[in-house]
Amino acid sequence: MEPLITARGLTKSYRTPAGEVSVLCGVDLDVGAGEMVAVVGASGVGKSTLLHVLGTLDRPDGGSLTVAGEDVLALGEARRCEFRNRTLGFVFQFHHLLPEFSALENVSMPLLIARRPEEEARARARALLEEVGLGARADHRPGALSGGEQQRVAVARALAGSPRALLADEPTGDLDRATGRRLHETLRALVRARGLTVVVVTHNDELAGGCDRVMRLEAGRLVAA
Repeated sequence: MEPLITARGLTKSYRTPAGEVSVLCGVDLDVGAGEMVAVVGASGVGKSTLLHVLGTLDRPDGGSLTVAGEDVLALGEARRCEFRNRTLGFVFQFHHLLPEFSALENVSMPLLIARRPEEEARARARALLEEVGLGARADHRPGALSGGEQQRVAVARALAGSPRALLADEPTGDLDRATGRRLHETLRALVRARGLTVVVVTHNDELAGGCDRVMRLEAGRLVAA
């Protein structure tokens, strides 16, 4: 399987009042096109940091990273932002929806930022909300939606730009077990239907078990779980 994401020797450290803390200590990872990979590990080991580096939201101290054939670490900031918006979708533990906008407007936002016509953006957003079971809630603001509904809006928003890869950081972590299971099923169905490449950080054994591979981050490196 041809890798869509290839990381070699990724390192990342942070300076703290107590001194420098090494979080990533030479991470190697290949994720094939259409593959779903779960990253598990104890709290605080750097799983979110790794996801942010893979998603070009954070820059490593060392190593190399190729995504969809692009050496993303060689890109300037503007080009990297453009690449990220076009190629990657993100779902976080906390949905980060804009509270003053409706579900439809939140899902439309990435397309409007990409300067797609408003009519096209709204049609795409409405279709995605229908797909995640929220067509009837499209005009509701986040405050009028349940936690599970808000996270499904976030999933729809992540898919709005037809990304090649989806990066999810504890997508069910803020939900109760039953709601998390429903979101898990929705997420799996959506990514499988699109052949998306997925890297998901999770403590949810059920979500991890539904992936093609499970990797554990420990001592700053990835090992097979």
